[in-house]
Amino acid sequence: MKRKSLFALSAVIVVAAAALVPVLWSGGDNLHNGSAMAATPADQAALIKKGEYLARAGDCIACHTVRGGKQFAGGLPMATPFGTMFTPNITPDDQYGIGKWTQDDFYRAMHTGRSKDGSLLYPGFPFTSYTKVTRADSDAIYAYLRSVTPVNVASRPHELKFPFNQRNMLIGWRTLFFREGEYKADPTKSVEWNRGAYLIEGLGHCGMCHTSINAMGGPVSSAAFAGGLIPLQNWYAPSLTSNKEAGLGDWETKDIADLLKTGVSSRGAVFGPMAEVVHNSLQYMSDADINAMATYLKTIPQKSEAPEALQLETSEKFGGELLKQGQKIYADNCAKCHAENGLGMPHAFPPLANNQSIQMPSAVNPIRMVLNGGYPPSTEGNPHPYGMPPFAQALSNTEVAAVVTYIRMSWGNHGTAVSPQQVSDLRSAPLD
Repeated sequence: MKRKSLFALSAVIVVAAAALVPVLWSGGDNLHNGSAMAATPADQAALIKKGEYLARAGDCIACHTVRGGKQFAGGLPMATPFGTMFTPNITPDDQYGIGKWTQDDFYRAMHTGRSKDGSLLYPGFPFTSYTKVTRADSDAIYAYLRSVTPVNVASRPHELKFPFNQRNMLIGWRTLFFREGEYKADPTKSVEWNRGAYLIEGLGHCGMCHTSINAMGGPVSSAAFAGGLIPLQNWYAPSLTSNKEAGLGDWETKDIADLLKTGVSSRGAVFGPMAEVVHNSLQYMSDADINAMATYLKTIPQKSEAPEALQLETSEKFGGELLKQGQKIYADNCAKCHAENGLGMPHAFPPLANNQSIQMPSAVNPIRMVLNGGYPPSTEGNPHPYGMPPFAQALSNTEVAAVVTYIRMSWGNHGTAVSPQQVSDLRSAPLD
């Protein structure tokens, strides 16, 4: 076998939105006092409600809440190629949280990536996207976070390798990859399009997953939204700029909106990290905002080719053997839900025929789904989703490779054969 280049990320049969969610990487900095106060109690209540909505849009809870822990108390370990970061406490606790932050301090972190004392924040906190958030929206989020229950829990210090534990080195990173500035509306576009762009590029920070990163942890700006592999999570976020992956050029806007809001649509369903984004964040957004995001995503320029990805290749002869073996495995294990012709039963069971997620150069997502199974998110619009059972215990590496090869190369699909070694590499990958 030979290797080609692969660099990409996120969920199976997905569309947009990010999987790496907002993190204020305070690293234990001292905080200042202050609060966002409106003119009347009613105004303050409205401000807090707005902030709660915006915090949902940014999916703050996903990174700042450990499963089973106190809300926004932090402590979630975030593995990166540079070491492990731990999310901070952002409750209004005076000792360990943001109880002594002013709204100016909070906006500075969002807008400039600097803490209260001016120290540089690590870009695990997506200030490169949050810089686009307006001052008014920042103040609303701050007001909401000030309203939640304080939790007196210290933030755990990051465990980064040298030299990445030297904050002063961030100056060079920022010079290369950070441009400060709030979102500026495009006067040639509609109000709805601009709202969608603001949410996708700002609070949604979708590019953090759907754009490849380089060896320095910076985004490859020439390939924005062109797909990437989520570091150490082993999920691939498909390209949104290529119709060979999750490009949206031939999607109906309604299908995009349905996928974002409910996790399922007539074109497919979300799994993996993207399912968490829909569950924690997108299902709570208004129809108007979802439609605005779909409108913007629909207009992302499409390219004829997806970026080349790192992929183990099988010989043509062995690929043919896998295809033949996979047909029987599919008939025995998959056809009951996905149908002999691969058309499935939308919305319950997504189609595999003519499904771009199945045919992408990266076979990471379909391999992981066969191995680990999964569910779309449970949402108000789809409260009882049908799931995919795991086959890791029932099928060998060769058998998984065979059935994935079959679905990638049948019913007019134009995917390539996958190697048992690829399955072996992913068999022990983390489940979330």
